[in-house]
Amino acid sequence: MPARKIRVLVVDDSAFMRKIISDILSSDVRIEVIGTARDGEDACVKVASLQPDVVTLDVEMPKKDGLATLEYLMRMTPVPVIMVSSLTQEGAQVTMKALSAGAVDFIAKPSGHISLNMKDVTADLVAKVVAASTARIGPIRAVEERPPVVVSPPREASVRPALQKGRPAIVAIAASTGGPRALQHVLSQLPGTFPLPIVVVQHMPKDFTGSFANRLDSISALHIMEGSESLDLQPGMAVIAPGGYHMLVRRKLSGTYYCSLSDMPPLLSVKPSANILFLSVADEVGGNVIGVILTGMGRDGTDGAIALHAKGAHIIAESQETCVVYGMPKAAAEAGIVHELLPLHEIPEAIMRAVRG
Repeated sequence: MPARKIRVLVVDDSAFMRKIISDILSSDVRIEVIGTARDGEDACVKVASLQPDVVTLDVEMPKKDGLATLEYLMRMTPVPVIMVSSLTQEGAQVTMKALSAGAVDFIAKPSGHISLNMKDVTADLVAKVVAASTARIGPIRAVEERPPVVVSPPREASVRPALQKGRPAIVAIAASTGGPRALQHVLSQLPGTFPLPIVVVQHMPKDFTGSFANRLDSISALHIMEGSESLDLQPGMAVIAPGGYHMLVRRKLSGTYYCSLSDMPPLLSVKPSANILFLSVADEVGGNVIGVILTGMGRDGTDGAIALHAKGAHIIAESQETCVVYGMPKAAAEAGIVHELLPLHEIPEAIMRAVRG
């Protein structure tokens, strides 16, 4: 018996874009486009009547724009949503708000609102729709601008004994699909006095990571910024790998650390790559590291986490119960190198506990 197809509703105010996106998705045997909508109001009606598995939702639309439509859908008829955004600063800012409001992922139109070359992102769009069809859509919880430091008694959560060789010197985090909301939760729960630098890979294209870092910085006590060449890593700082580059950690003769950027080809089809970041951290820092793998499709981060684990690093991964897509953490868990497999809301405390040693 053939597998049930993924049923998709395509929402865009441009008839041309609705046609192009529908044709791209219909070209994959796993996907069926069950309808299109011309604006947000039309989308809300059709989601309720057609009950699609996934919605692709244009950011810029008349009547009810993409963000307002998303917020309505998350309240009334929660469904996995992929935002379709133009590559502009304003489009990036709205997209970041949409990811915080519950969108699973986004795809960037290559050349503006009407993209004649949309087929250039065919593989990416299809992969994200397939991943979104398996996504867990949970309740949206507001994040306070300056939350209290997480303090509660430690609990026994390790599934394997850690081989920590000394006090941690750095935290390295990997995330992909569903990662923006997960990172928002984790980083906003850490205090501004956090004693270590944090380096982060979130799979995201060029021109979006800067807006993402700025948004995280606005809701966190940490200082959060996009990575750049030779940027010194400081305690209380979280650095997001810039889209379109690999980020590595390097050690100075003084013993402090800084960022280095590389234009090497994608690894496992992603750039930035968590594996490349983690491997550089293993080489430069050794085992005095807290590695964290959050929600995401694929297995990026596992090979790097294996190298960190071999050096004695403490590895934390998000458990299936809260992952939007249980891909990257699952791969790490199956490799047998995860010390703590925890729901998202317990990860900030686990990081603090690991810092205290």
